[in-house]
Amino acid sequence: MRTLTTLMLAGFGALSASSALAQLREAPYAYGGLSVGQSRAKVDENRIANSQLGAGLTTSGVTSDETDTAYRLFGGYQFNRNFGVEAGFFDLGKFGLNATTVPVGSLIGEIKTQGVHLDLVGTLPVTERLSALGRIGAHYAKTRGNFRGTGAVTPLDPIPSTRETNVKLGVGLQYAVNSAFLVRGEVERYQVNDSVGHRGGVNVVSMSVVFPFGSAPAPTRMTRAEPAYVAPVVAAAPPPPEPAPVIVAAPVAPPVPPAPPPRHRVSFSAESLFNFDQSNVQPQGRAALDKFASELAGTQYETISVEGHTDRLGKPAYNQKLSMERASAVKDHLVSTGHIDPAKISATGKGESTPVTKPEDCKGTRQTPALVTCLQPDRRVEIEVTGTK
Repeated sequence: MRTLTTLMLAGFGALSASSALAQLREAPYAYGGLSVGQSRAKVDENRIANSQLGAGLTTSGVTSDETDTAYRLFGGYQFNRNFGVEAGFFDLGKFGLNATTVPVGSLIGEIKTQGVHLDLVGTLPVTERLSALGRIGAHYAKTRGNFRGTGAVTPLDPIPSTRETNVKLGVGLQYAVNSAFLVRGEVERYQVNDSVGHRGGVNVVSMSVVFPFGSAPAPTRMTRAEPAYVAPVVAAAPPPPEPAPVIVAAPVAPPVPPAPPPRHRVSFSAESLFNFDQSNVQPQGRAALDKFASELAGTQYETISVEGHTDRLGKPAYNQKLSMERASAVKDHLVSTGHIDPAKISATGKGESTPVTKPEDCKGTRQTPALVTCLQPDRRVEIEVTGTK
């Protein structure tokens, strides 16, 4: 009895439904991020050089520097798991050229492109964490040139500049590390004006970090079960005195029915045992369950039941499946590592059917940080032990 009471008071906080990652994919959310990568220009260097040379000059050779570092700051809004919009500021870097001429001289130039963009972003989930991305959009860019000459060369327009709206395209992959941190790898194509009236292209290969707003998981909260009530044993009444002249056997008091075996329930927190949207027990969760099993050693128990519970966010079928997978994972660990008799332990998924919170306490149906936090007590796994020392 004392050992089981200790187990009840030592419960680690709750096995929450890690449907947080699935909820992030289903519910709309805003996000921000930063992208850094390499840009490579696809422009006509000979045409640019010839546009800056006066009459009587011809190019004898052109070399170019077509790569640089590009970056992008962006924000967006994901309407659902498949579509979102994204806007931001980009800098494609600087690209240079050096043209030699006849008569002897040289033209040295540099082109820099910056602007803003607005994209429609399509997302196709491949697994729970990995998604394919595709984007199409428009960008408004300013391209500025800076040219100088040596020898016989004097640039016709030393500082040309253009502003133009063009198309941009991109494809990539996105991986959800957790519900508050995503990473992307993308290839994008920007159509740009080369500052002297001709269109070219800039390809960018980049890595991005993305931060969804308000999607961090709720903090772990520990709950404690109350001790089970044990009915008191009522003493039998003494037999009545025997009459003197007659020998009468004393009446036998009816047997007092034994009290039912006490039940003790312990609740664990999902974040302490699982990663987001997973049903594999993590190292810190295995340690908590191992401690539970060691405290149970030597106790005479009849049954152990494991119940998985989720909150009401997400789809009912998904919540039912996740709660059952997690209850089964806990049962399997207790059997394989804790040496619990498999004939005495059962696992049940309750899904969202038995919440702890009341509807008037946690109002709303759309996922918000406040609602996710309010519904945290509903996300749990409970272990009930029936038996005595």
